[in-house]
Amino acid sequence: MSTRTISILGATGSVGLATLDLIAAADRDAYRIVALTAGTRARELAALALKFRPAFTAIADETAAPVLAEALAGTGLSWGAGSDAVIEAARLDADWTMAAIVGAAGLAPTLAAVARGKTLALANKEALVCAGPLFMQAARASGATVLPVDSEHNAIFQALGGCDASAARRIILTASGGPFRDNSLADMARMRPDDAVAHPVWPMGAKISVDSATMMNKGLEVIEACHLFALPQSQVDVLIHPQSIIHGLVEHVDGGLIAQMGSPDMRTPIAHALGWPDRVETDVARLDLAALGALTFFAPDPQRFPALSLARSAFEAGGASPLVLNAANEVAVDAFLNGHVGFLDIAAIVEDSLAEGEGIARGPLNDFDAVFAADAEARRIALGFATARSAQAAGLAQGGLAR
Repeated sequence: MSTRTISILGATGSVGLATLDLIAAADRDAYRIVALTAGTRARELAALALKFRPAFTAIADETAAPVLAEALAGTGLSWGAGSDAVIEAARLDADWTMAAIVGAAGLAPTLAAVARGKTLALANKEALVCAGPLFMQAARASGATVLPVDSEHNAIFQALGGCDASAARRIILTASGGPFRDNSLADMARMRPDDAVAHPVWPMGAKISVDSATMMNKGLEVIEACHLFALPQSQVDVLIHPQSIIHGLVEHVDGGLIAQMGSPDMRTPIAHALGWPDRVETDVARLDLAALGALTFFAPDPQRFPALSLARSAFEAGGASPLVLNAANEVAVDAFLNGHVGFLDIAAIVEDSLAEGEGIARGPLNDFDAVFAADAEARRIALGFATARSAQAAGLAQGGLAR
């Protein structure tokens, strides 16, 4: 078997590290790393570069350049810093690229990778949420193969078994429900960042963990699924499944329901994408169905988790509405993680931003320059709402102290 060349965009995140774990466990001649990138974790990135010795290493945060420079000095390894360096890494010729940069920051490098016309393992859902039609058009134009890596979308891809999604009656994305699935709204109003990032099943980064807690993650995944599988959202359902054993289901027109199951370990969908169309062996824990005993499912509560409805409405509105949704959510989650707004403020900021940004949402997204401009304006609007809510909370707190 020939050596497959690999680039990993977002190497220090949970998906990037899981990918490298699989590569490290494989035959040493099976894969060769071409590029590794990270956002801010320069020391971690340097350690990975020293271990895997890529042709090029890039850190997005230019202020972290001295750390990377010192760590790689004298090694002969090439590196760069800044957003342009990350895009340069994405453009390097590689047979297979993992796109795992979280958020809209991953859009430009993911586009650079897909333009090469090779295989793209897509873990950056924002590329499709922000610019789904343009992104899929770019993939078709370059001849790139896009393989879904999110566990739910990878499960649907597997459950379809090579059939076109248009032959299915519906697809079902499962959700763990996050850490607050059994909490009341009053309880959730008191939750702090440490509570929200304590995911009950999946080890993930802070931003994605908060998205899981609000169920915005599932809303973004509905939009992603519509673009990946060319389906209307009326054919994309969501079920809460606390055990996270069934990751996705396809209901065919004959009434048959096919599910993809596995232990809640991201190495399984990553390995599927890494080996596709073949399979690669992993040491992921095998399921013991007898020990599990039972699998449970229930519908998400729209009152306690309004983010899912907001995402569906944004997709239905079309235009730049999903982009505004994503930008506002990233701003709101960042404000929450930094202690400026409450947990329930996240969905409220997104809703206010969608209403205020209606003009942006109606604007055409004819090219990626329009996408980036709309994203910047949506973030400006959302930041205004986040700042206002932060000031309001501070005023209430001071008033309480005064009394």
